Amino acid sequence: MNTAIVWFRADLRVADNPALAAAARRGRVLPLYIHAPAEEAAWPPGGATCWWLHHSLLALDESLRRLGAALIVRSGRALPVLRELIRESGADAVYWSRRYEPAAIERDAEVKSALRAEGVSCESYCAALLHEPWDVRTGEGRPYRVFTPFYKACLARGEPAAPELAPTRLRPAPAADPATDGSAAALGTSAVQIAPTARIATAAPDTIAALQLLPRIDWAGGLRESWTPGERGAMAALAQFTNRGAVARYPMERDRPDLDSVSRLSPFLHFGEISPRTAWHTVTGLRDSADSTLRQACDAFLRQLVWREFAHHLLFHYPHTPEAPLREEFAQFPWQSNAAALRAWQRGRTGFPLVDAGMRQLWHTGWMHNRVRMVAASFLVKDLRIHWLEGARWFWDTLVDADLANNTLGWQWTAGCGADAAPYFRIFNPITQGAKFDPDGAYVRRWVPELRDRPLRDLHEPCETGWPPSERLLNGESVSRYPAAIVDHAVERDAALAAYAQMRRGT
Repeated sequence: MNTAIVWFRADLRVADNPALAAAARRGRVLPLYIHAPAEEAAWPPGGATCWWLHHSLLALDESLRRLGAALIVRSGRALPVLRELIRESGADAVYWSRRYEPAAIERDAEVKSALRAEGVSCESYCAALLHEPWDVRTGEGRPYRVFTPFYKACLARGEPAAPELAPTRLRPAPAADPATDGSAAALGTSAVQIAPTARIATAAPDTIAALQLLPRIDWAGGLRESWTPGERGAMAALAQFTNRGAVARYPMERDRPDLDSVSRLSPFLHFGEISPRTAWHTVTGLRDSADSTLRQACDAFLRQLVWREFAHHLLFHYPHTPEAPLREEFAQFPWQSNAAALRAWQRGRTGFPLVDAGMRQLWHTGWMHNRVRMVAASFLVKDLRIHWLEGARWFWDTLVDADLANNTLGWQWTAGCGADAAPYFRIFNPITQGAKFDPDGAYVRRWVPELRDRPLRDLHEPCETGWPPSERLLNGESVSRYPAAIVDHAVERDAALAAYAQMRRGT
């Protein structure tokens, strides 16, 4: 019987997974995950990503075992690992879902060329996006660099295909039979096979813990409190959001960090625990049977899914942008180096309450509300004039939804150096942004406990001397003094505009 290796990457689900479905129809299935951070080039997975990946792999293994085929996990470079497993199992095909990061594209091309030359069938599928990046082009055949025309072009292509159901049963290959190979079922744990490439033929089965994805010092308590990684967690988040009340409030409340009015699907989409087609069709199912107000609310959310498509479109067509500005003139921008200010920003100690609340939410939960991401990013690149790459790297390490395409788009948008970017002279005022989008102060008070007793009238204002500690205890510990503002926003705004003018003059 034919045997296909299904190489899981950023598609850690069994539903609407074209590679898994095709392999299941063809014959026996050998599910495989290869841990190869060295092949991620300049952007290996960060700490929050590794924490999520550990739990997502456990969830995927559980789902696959319920269908009859345990997950195999191995580490090392992809091509040698695949060759070795092909020899062990007699597999004659390898299926996978496409990725669009530059390093992944290069690796996949190498794997496909080498294995096909060796007589192994290789097929890849679109599972992470609604549309392939090369299928959406301008009338002149060029990639888009402005979102609104891209959005209209995507809508003109019609509805994405409906998502596929998960297979009801997988026929396991002998090397992956959970009843005979000594992996998950035989060990009595959630174990999977793992072997470094150098000793792949003789390595004993081990657990996902052997990948050492979890932090050695347990800083992930807030992540555990905030998230349930895996396909079940993804579907629960989608169900919670698509409750009619939540969707209906989305357009009016999605910029309010103090309210729970966004989908929080971004990490699940990043890890492929839910497909964008599933999210799209679930929301359109609501829209098509709703009144005009709810239809508009659904469309507002669907537009955000297309922003995600736009990010991947840009990364595919401009693969240099994770490291360099799309607008080349910004290579001459006079960025500042200020280690102390960068550290204060990272730790939420800038003295600007909304910025600090966002950075502390990020540190605790691995996620930050999008409105606050924009304000915090603007503060770094404009008030502090620290290079946007410093911010991109910090987000990359601390976000559970650290997606190279979205991270690059967001930071270049804020810095004014990317596609359809905010003009550099649009500088967010963290004080007025706080008053507008956290009008009752609930968000700041939650994440900056030093300010819980501060009057609302000046809650979002920085203090020249810092704010004294609260007289009461929080969780049994005294509250520390809130720091003084590290910069004067009005002064730094003028300095940022002067730096921009200097760049434009080329001096």
